[in-house]
Amino acid sequence: MRNRLRYGMVGGGKGAFIGAVHRRAIALEETAELTAGCFSSREEVNKETGRFYGVAEDRIYSSYAEMAQKEAAREDGIDFVSIVTPNHTHYEVAKAFLEAGIHVACEKPLCFTIEQGLELEKLAEKNGLLFAVTYTYTGYSMVKLARELIEKGEIGEIVNVNAEYLQEWLIDEIGGGAQTTTKLSVWRTDPEKSGISNCVGDIGTHIEDTVAYMTGMHPRRVAAVLDNYGMELELNANILVEYENGAHGVYSCSQVCAGHLNGLVIRIFGSKGAIEWVQEAPDRLLVTKKGEAQQIYCRGTGYVSGRASETNHIPSGHPEGLTYAFANIYHSFMSAVCKTINGEALEKEDRDYPNIHDGIQGVRFVKAVIDSGSMDSSWTEV
Repeated sequence: MRNRLRYGMVGGGKGAFIGAVHRRAIALEETAELTAGCFSSREEVNKETGRFYGVAEDRIYSSYAEMAQKEAAREDGIDFVSIVTPNHTHYEVAKAFLEAGIHVACEKPLCFTIEQGLELEKLAEKNGLLFAVTYTYTGYSMVKLARELIEKGEIGEIVNVNAEYLQEWLIDEIGGGAQTTTKLSVWRTDPEKSGISNCVGDIGTHIEDTVAYMTGMHPRRVAAVLDNYGMELELNANILVEYENGAHGVYSCSQVCAGHLNGLVIRIFGSKGAIEWVQEAPDRLLVTKKGEAQQIYCRGTGYVSGRASETNHIPSGHPEGLTYAFANIYHSFMSAVCKTINGEALEKEDRDYPNIHDGIQGVRFVKAVIDSGSMDSSWTEV
């Protein structure tokens, strides 16, 4: 019976932001060891990264294809791979490891097209493999509490949703001047590397996934206005949403809003009350019941139960953040991988991570929004 896992990483060379976040999150759980990797297309960076993290020389691979093939052939091969490469490579890397029989955790977006997503889903199901897509914000404890309260009917029937994700970091790109020269802005605004969308694909999908996790509601159709400001891909989007139950909502995502750093805010309005969660103050959940004073729920306190309590890492008043949210996602995914290897049945808690179905939903959402924006904001089925 296994109680520790071996994992590999594709991407995430030294100095890369998101790769380091994934490694730290996995390390927080203390149940998986980094044993293989193809960390960079630049051989010097690849080798340096592998050596820095104590990976054996013969398991620092020059290509992800070689890594998938050779790790699958080893008796002590990796149990899962963490894919933290730029967007345009996710599909091909994930496919290689699924074909090799290795479980996958992949940064979002899952891929660029619905057809690619369905192909990956079919491959995973055929080979009996687990697939996580790391939509981060569902990992926060208070997002899990929001889900629990909504499921219990604490705010009644959902009648309206208002959500935004506002950033300022691409404001200098307005007018197509390309005054910013950061590594991220270079590839995120390039259709060959980001696909058909920049802002919606990068942060708008986080709105859709977090709202869906809290409420269980996915958009049925959308009507969108997109602003490119002279760039090839959009930097700003305002989206009307109609849900499967007939309720409506508004999503706003932007990377050109001065004064906003990482402003994800989710507001769920029901027939008996409302819930609000602010990512920049993630340890609090605001709950307002009709006719009552607003309540503030704080993470780590005795009155917080369920998954929100189970995913609590440190005492209340000591802020948890992004890395802990990632860790909660990896905790459930790695628990599921370990139980699968051991032939054990998975519990509901083991499946509490964004999966390949969520990844495909994100691709559908992006396509519908971009299609709507190109058709004079007409209602478009998701």
